[in-house]
Amino acid sequence: MPELPEVETTRRGIEPYLAGHRIERVAVREPRLRWPVREDLPDLLAARPVEAVERRAKYLLLCLDRSERVLIHLGMSGSLRLDDPANAPRKHDHVEWLLDNGKVLRLHDPRRFGAVLTDHVDAPHERLTVLGPEPLGDTFDGDYLAGRLAGRRVAVKQAVMNAGIVVGVGNIYASEALFLAGIHPARPAGSLGRDECHALAAAIRRVLAAAIEQGGTTLRDFLAPSGNPGYFRQTLNVYERTDQPCRHCGT
Repeated sequence: MPELPEVETTRRGIEPYLAGHRIERVAVREPRLRWPVREDLPDLLAARPVEAVERRAKYLLLCLDRSERVLIHLGMSGSLRLDDPANAPRKHDHVEWLLDNGKVLRLHDPRRFGAVLTDHVDAPHERLTVLGPEPLGDTFDGDYLAGRLAGRRVAVKQAVMNAGIVVGVGNIYASEALFLAGIHPARPAGSLGRDECHALAAAIRRVLAAAIEQGGTTLRDFLAPSGNPGYFRQTLNVYERTDQPCRHCGT
C-alpha cells in the first residue's frame, strides 16, 4: 500500500499543477470509498482556489481559501493521476478535480479503501489529531523515540509502525530501517538502549529520504502521478528477500 514516500512522491508530482490554480469542477463517480464522500463535495469545491498541497502522514492536504482543506488518502491501492480531460475516465477513477489549467486530477482506487474528506485548519479532522510526529521533521529523533519505546513489550517493528508513535513507517520501511540500524525486528521495543534508539531514528530518516528520492516503492499498484513506478524496490535489503543472500555480507 502507498506509504509516506509514495504519498510524498505523489504530493511533489501534483503540487505544481494544483497550487495557485482553481478547481473548476468536481465529479464524484463512486462515493462509496472507505468513508462515504460527502454529497455536497462538488458544490463545496467548485471555483475554489488551491493555495498549497501539503502532506500529513499518509494524507494529502489540498489547502483551499478560508483555511479549508481536502484530505485525500490513497488506501491500499489508490493513486492520483494528472490527465487530459479529453481522455475518458478509467474504471475505478472515482473522483476527479477539473482545474483551470486544462488538467484533471483523478483518484484511481480499485479496492475503494481510500478516502476524500474535508476539514478546517482550526478544526483538524479527528484522523489527523491522533497522529505522531513526522519522521523527517525536527521533533523526531533518538531521544523522542527512547521516551516513547520505554517500557513497551511489543516488538520494535510493530512499535515503529504505530502511527501514534511516528507516522509513515510501514512494513517495508520498518524492515529496512531496522536492518540498517542492526536491530532485530522482534526485540521488545523497551529493550532498546538510547544509542540504539538514536541509530534507529537516523535509519528511519535515511531510508525514507532515500525512498522519496527514488520515487517510492512499486510492488504492484503504486504509480506516481506521471504514471512512472517507484524504483526503491531495486535497493531493498530485507523486504521480499527471504532466503536470498544479504546484500552486505553475501551470506
